[in-house]
Amino acid sequence: MIARITPSPLSGTVPAISSKSMAHRLIIAAALANGSTDIACSTTCADIDATVRCLEALGARIERTGEGFRVSPVPKSREHGILAACKGAVLDCGESGSTLRFMLPVACALGADATLTGAQRLGERPLGPLADELVAGGCSLDGADGFPLAETGRLRPGRFVLPGDVSSQFISGLLLAAPLLPGRVEVLVTGRIESRPYVELTCRALAAFGVEVRTERLVGATAEEPRTLFTVDSDGYRTPSAVAVEGDWSNAAFWLSAGALGTEPITVTGLSLRSAQGDRSILAALSRFGAKVLRGKDAATVRPDRLQGFELSARDVPDLVPIMAAVASCAQGTTVIRDCARLRIKESDRLETVTRELRALGAPVRIDGDSLRIAGKEQLSGGAVQAHNDHRIVMMAAIAATRAADTVEIHGAEAVQKSYPAFFDHYRALGGKVELLEG
Repeated sequence: MIARITPSPLSGTVPAISSKSMAHRLIIAAALANGSTDIACSTTCADIDATVRCLEALGARIERTGEGFRVSPVPKSREHGILAACKGAVLDCGESGSTLRFMLPVACALGADATLTGAQRLGERPLGPLADELVAGGCSLDGADGFPLAETGRLRPGRFVLPGDVSSQFISGLLLAAPLLPGRVEVLVTGRIESRPYVELTCRALAAFGVEVRTERLVGATAEEPRTLFTVDSDGYRTPSAVAVEGDWSNAAFWLSAGALGTEPITVTGLSLRSAQGDRSILAALSRFGAKVLRGKDAATVRPDRLQGFELSARDVPDLVPIMAAVASCAQGTTVIRDCARLRIKESDRLETVTRELRALGAPVRIDGDSLRIAGKEQLSGGAVQAHNDHRIVMMAAIAATRAADTVEIHGAEAVQKSYPAFFDHYRALGGKVELLEG
C-alpha cells in the first residue's frame, strides 16, 4: 500500500490506543491464571493478535468482547493440578519480538514441547543469551538461530543469568515464566539494563495478578558494572477478575511530536502520567526541543514553538528514535541521539532506515558510530519513502511529511498494522491529507 500525503499541519484531539506492551503482559498473565479474567483493551493490532494466537494454541480460550478480551486460562491437569498446555503446539509469533521472547520461556515452563515460527526478520533477531539460560534450566532447543524453533523439556526453577545490554524482553520473558515454576526463581542481570522501564512494566503486570517481584542491587556492585537481582517466590498467577490496559505512550509520541512540528496544539487523551512506560519521556524530550507541553489528569497536549536541537540518549527509549529524529530534522541547530546500537535489531535496521528515509525527504541526517547526528532545517523537501516493513518508519515519515514542501509517498504503508491499524484514520481526524493506494 502507498500512502500519498499532501503536506499540511495536524491539530486537534485524538485518543491513545491501548498499550501494546502492557497488553502482551496482561493477556499472558491472564492465560496462566487460576480463573477467567476480563481485560479492558480498546484496540488491538497484529502483534497483540500474535500473542493471543500463541496462547490459544497452548489451550487458553480468548474471546473478543465489546470492552476487550475475556481470557479463560490454560486448563489444569486433573492428575497433577498444574497447568497442562497442549503438547506439540505450533506458536506463530508473526513479526512480534515481544511474543517470541515472552512465549518461548513460558512454553518451556509449561513443558509444552512447542514449535515457534514467525516472519523471517523476527527469526534473525538475537535469542542467544535467553536460549542459553533455557537450555541450562533443563530444556532443549532446536533451531535457536532461526525458524522453526522447537523447544522440549520443562524448565526448572533456580537462578538465571542474563546480560543487561541485549534485550529487556529476555528478562521479562523469564519473569513471566517464573510463577509457573515450583520454587524460587532468580534472574541476575549483569551490567546496565537496556530499556529498563519495560522490566518495570512487567513487574506491574505481575503484581496485578498477585505475583511479587523483589528487586535488589547486589552488595559490592559498582556503578560501572551494576548487578541487579530479580526474585520471584510464587505459587502461580491469581486473577484479579478484571484489569485494564493503559494508553500507549510510544504511539502517542507521534501525535505529540506532530503538535511540536505544526501550527496548532495536539492533545492525546487516555494517557497515564504515572505509567511505567519509558516512552512517556517523549514529553520531556519535546520540552527540551522547545515545544510547550501541558500535562493533564489523563491527557497530554503539545503546542508548537521555536525548536532547538540538543543531545540525548536513546538507551531506555529506543522506540522513540524515529519520531525524535523527525522532530530534530526541523529543529534549529544539530541534534545528536546517542546509544542507538540496539536499533539495528528492530523490525528493520533503524539506524540505517531512519537515516535513509529522512534523507529521502531532504533531512541532513548521518550515522556517527552508534549515534544519529541531525542538522535541522526549516522545511523538508518531500519525496518517496520506503517502509522496510517497519511500522515506526511509516509513522515517522507521515509526521515528517507535515513539514514538507511537496508530496510525500510512503511505500509499504501497510506496516502500521503491526502496532496501529487505525493510524491513518487518526491522521485524517487531525486534519491530515492522505490518500491510500494499492501498490
